[in-house]
Amino acid sequence: MTERDERAVAAYVERFGNVLTEAGMPRLASRVFAQLLADTDGRMTALELTEALDVSPAAVSGAVQYLTQTHLIGKERERGSRRDVYVVHLDAWHEAMLSRDRLLGQMESSVRAGLAAVGGVGSEAGRRLALSVEFLDHVAREMADMHASWERRRAQIAADWPADA
Repeated sequence: MTERDERAVAAYVERFGNVLTEAGMPRLASRVFAQLLADTDGRMTALELTEALDVSPAAVSGAVQYLTQTHLIGKERERGSRRDVYVVHLDAWHEAMLSRDRLLGQMESSVRAGLAAVGGVGSEAGRRLALSVEFLDHVAREMADMHASWERRRAQIAADWPADA
């Protein structure tokens, strides 16, 4: 096993954080997510994140709120303490995508409900809404197929990992 290089980890956190920021994630949320991904056990308190990223506690609070709402991280209570621990799950991206899938279903239902209100497909607005409904429905079907495919692939990947000591 290769030894952990903390300087290289810090550089990775900044680089990956920048990539996520460029993709549209808030800057500090990007850095917090990258830090948690790179953390040895993927579990850090707000204080540990504050120290690791050299930012204020208020900034960390906003970042972890964003990340928990998007299901990229979870929040757990430390046993015997009132401190929260923020946790990145092994399959964080999959968890986040599943939450998006549920949101897409809600969006599709809402858009569909507006079709009659704008006069159906006989109006330009109705055609936009109808096409939106079809797109969202298509994406939901593709996501279901992707989920099944990922489950198979994830099992293959994990089969090659060493057993935990």
